[in-house]
Amino acid sequence: MAVSDPPSAREREYDSIASFFDRFAVEEDRWMEQMGGFRATHATLRGIATSFVPKGQRVLEIGCGRGDLLAALRPSFGVGVDVSEGMIEAAWQRHPDLRFVRAAGEELDLGETFDYVVLCDLVPYVYDLQALFVAVVRHCHPRTRVLVSTYSNAWRPLLSVAARLGLRPRRPVRNWVAPRDLANLAELAGLEVVLERKEVLLPTRSPFLSRVLNGLLAHMPGLRSLDLSHWLVARPAPAAAHAWGVSVIVPCRNEAGSIAEIVERVPEMGRETELVFVENGSTDDTRSRIEEQIATADRDITLVVREAPGKWNAVQAGFAAARHEVLMILDADLTVAPEDLPKFYEALATGRGELINGSRLVYGMETGAMRFLNLFGNKFFAGVMSTVLGQYVKDTLCGTKVLLREDWERMYQLGSHPGPHDPFGDYHLLVGAAQLGLKVLNVPVRYGARTYGTSNMQRFSYGGTLTRLALAGYRRLWVEPVSPSRAPRQTGRSS
Repeated sequence: MAVSDPPSAREREYDSIASFFDRFAVEEDRWMEQMGGFRATHATLRGIATSFVPKGQRVLEIGCGRGDLLAALRPSFGVGVDVSEGMIEAAWQRHPDLRFVRAAGEELDLGETFDYVVLCDLVPYVYDLQALFVAVVRHCHPRTRVLVSTYSNAWRPLLSVAARLGLRPRRPVRNWVAPRDLANLAELAGLEVVLERKEVLLPTRSPFLSRVLNGLLAHMPGLRSLDLSHWLVARPAPAAAHAWGVSVIVPCRNEAGSIAEIVERVPEMGRETELVFVENGSTDDTRSRIEEQIATADRDITLVVREAPGKWNAVQAGFAAARHEVLMILDADLTVAPEDLPKFYEALATGRGELINGSRLVYGMETGAMRFLNLFGNKFFAGVMSTVLGQYVKDTLCGTKVLLREDWERMYQLGSHPGPHDPFGDYHLLVGAAQLGLKVLNVPVRYGARTYGTSNMQRFSYGGTLTRLALAGYRRLWVEPVSPSRAPRQTGRSS
């Protein structure tokens, strides 16, 4: 009779973990009723996860428990993986429209890729973390986002005491992984960290206290180190460059003197380049100048006539009319040189960034290009928005921004407008990028003085609007996801 090989150390570990969660699959609802404030925390964590993942995506969750988080993400195609047979059986019963697989994450090879791979509070139980992250990469395409969360080591003593007092189950935790460990593991596997954030200063059932403690104080310097949960968003490291078509969107109002120069100076980029002029209620002959260029210039030019006021309305009309993969915004006043646009294209096409943002605050400016109070305000709001977004933004209000059409369409579907009307669209794009986990890069540009006409910007009246937009973006990204009243009930695996 053949003698089978003894189980490996990993198999023995997972047998022990699976045994616990097989029992816990039956007991979980009872524990959730007894856990008080921690129950609200679990709902909060699910709210955070759903804020990162738009509905209708292909989602893989490793360590899915009973599948409740995966179901809450509302995927178009969802696969959950767990080592516990009891959890997998419960998941099939609760969510028959999803797919569930019993396997260890390190060994996973489904032969397909996903838009999002979620590891929610899984790393404390994993035998080989490096092999797990390598397996994650096997299921990524170039645009995949990997979402990882784990508990802070600072909470380890309190959670242990709570387990000893019978306030929470005594889980078979094997690892306590620090934030830098997570980032290092991601980099070892060929992933690039896009953003990290800490959440939940104190578990509470009260929506008001949660907004104050977890939506505001939890993100303050010093207090962040005490937060319960650490989150990381990563993406596959960029590989080969692309040869995309480029649509340069030029919103213009009373810019007749700049039209011919724009047509002459915008370089050809990528596979092919089109110019999309959006004429927005001019009182001079801007429209006729554009029509003249369409008739005489040897370039691909489109005219869109838009009567709705504001630059952002014009930009959206230009996006809708554009035919190519890359969307570029170029202000018609030529204060940013069109010759700099290939730098933006290169940063996007090589995958180094996914929202390429111009920065006028690196190089010296021409005399008269920007008044002192405008300069001060730009630097102030750039600092504020860097905090809000969790990524470095050098110049929030530079009009030159570049992104892929597919990312704009995802922002539009997400409904990421941060509250008050944004007349320029800069905050809309930045907050949308943060919600999608896109990597923001800043390209330094030289900012010149306008050579024709006068600025359409009301220099002193937008300060209040920008403040409201920043606060609304902060609320959208940080406060709303941690409100227990908004987050679906959490019944999946949490340590």
